[in-house]
Amino acid sequence: MIATEFLYRIYERRLSREIKRIQIPHHVGIILDGNRRWAKALGTSAAHGHRRGADHISEVMGWAQEAGVSIVTLWMLSTDNLQRSAKEIRELLAIIVGAVEELAKNPAWQIRVLGDLDLLPEEAAHALQNAAQKTVNHTGMIVNVAVGYGGRQEITQAVQDYLREQAACGATLEDVAQSITVDAITDHIYTKGQPDPDLIIRTSGEQRMSGFMLWQTVHTELYFCETYWPDFRRIDFLRALRDFSLRERRKGK
Repeated sequence: MIATEFLYRIYERRLSREIKRIQIPHHVGIILDGNRRWAKALGTSAAHGHRRGADHISEVMGWAQEAGVSIVTLWMLSTDNLQRSAKEIRELLAIIVGAVEELAKNPAWQIRVLGDLDLLPEEAAHALQNAAQKTVNHTGMIVNVAVGYGGRQEITQAVQDYLREQAACGATLEDVAQSITVDAITDHIYTKGQPDPDLIIRTSGEQRMSGFMLWQTVHTELYFCETYWPDFRRIDFLRALRDFSLRERRKGK
């Protein structure tokens, strides 16, 4: 065991040296996938997997901060996930709220909640908002927590908000049709004011986006990791950063 840990440390240092520091992603999105399958492989409950995954979040955020990442967006609960059993949703929300409250204790992280909180039980939504509010004066890395989040839902809400805003100003339907632009929608999405993610990491081996940050990921690099989220290691994170640093980002040019 000691020998294995020693080799991991050597490999971590090697990976760190291989990462081009001029190419560290400013904004990283992470799809925290595989908690339930991790638990199933161990013969334990889904709640155990979710709890283990939640306990791992602060450690990974520490790695991101150490690497120089400025913004991390964590997809913790999708709108599709809300179709699960009431019992699992209650357990999962309690775990998520606890994880977010733990993140909020770090004075170097500012928490922002993304998603349609109206889809959540009032108590959970209030607890998430309260945790984020406690960090408004924190400086350092921004940690977006996407809860009750769906990419299509986000775009739909952005368009609705824009239309309501224009209607309140007395604009006609023709006026709105003429004025709506990409920038107009961008100014109403959940991450307004933030740069688009440079890199998205998805754990568990699934190679799809599942609707995560649909509007923001036009030029985002994607990295798929076979490891389930609870077993996601620092070397897995460094491999993702190394892979990103070696890519030529043309952004359609």
